[in-house]
Amino acid sequence: MSGGDAKKLVRSPSGLRMVPEHRAARSPFGLDEPPWVPDKECPRCMQCDTKFDFITRKHHCRRCGKCFCDKCCSKKVPLPRMCFVDPVRQCAECALVSQKETEFYDKQLKVLMNGATFFVTLGTSDKSELMVCRLSNNQRYLVLDGDSHYEIEIIQISTVQILTEGFTPGGGNTRAIGMILQYKVPGSEEVTQMKFTAGEDFSCNKKLSASWLAAMHKVSK
Repeated sequence: MSGGDAKKLVRSPSGLRMVPEHRAARSPFGLDEPPWVPDKECPRCMQCDTKFDFITRKHHCRRCGKCFCDKCCSKKVPLPRMCFVDPVRQCAECALVSQKETEFYDKQLKVLMNGATFFVTLGTSDKSELMVCRLSNNQRYLVLDGDSHYEIEIIQISTVQILTEGFTPGGGNTRAIGMILQYKVPGSEEVTQMKFTAGEDFSCNKKLSASWLAAMHKVSK
């Protein structure tokens, strides 16, 4: 593991977390732990309004920080966006969001980090270059490798437009065939555009390219 990607184990009131040693190396998809609603400000469950006493204990949701009874905050769900090592207690609403995000982390991010091959056109150029596109291991950069090399910081991307074909008036299936990406170069307000096109001559990679584009679309959301 390179020094820039080094991680450390820390203990917080919410549980054990494996976080980057340097804040600048954090994933752009990460979330900070929320402040907990103070116990003295929460005499009742913030979901069902049950009064807390010696029998009905209060619990804090690790995602929103609000205070709930055990019934309303009983689920323990993985929370990768906060780097928790183990599943943590969350309210029903937050647990649902976290479950959807876990699928995103387990599937879409892995697809993006594995990469896919595209013809890439920079700006208004009429020439394209065959490049392998992938998300960096720390999830902070989109890396493009061919005869040229580009590293685009994810937080600098302003627009992601997925190009499709196969739409029918009846709402038939569409297939992702490319993407237009707009981003700012650090230190400049200028917006740069790149167009990604799945090569028709690489039929064995079409499915992989379409999966990569679909994952990129979800990242942009």
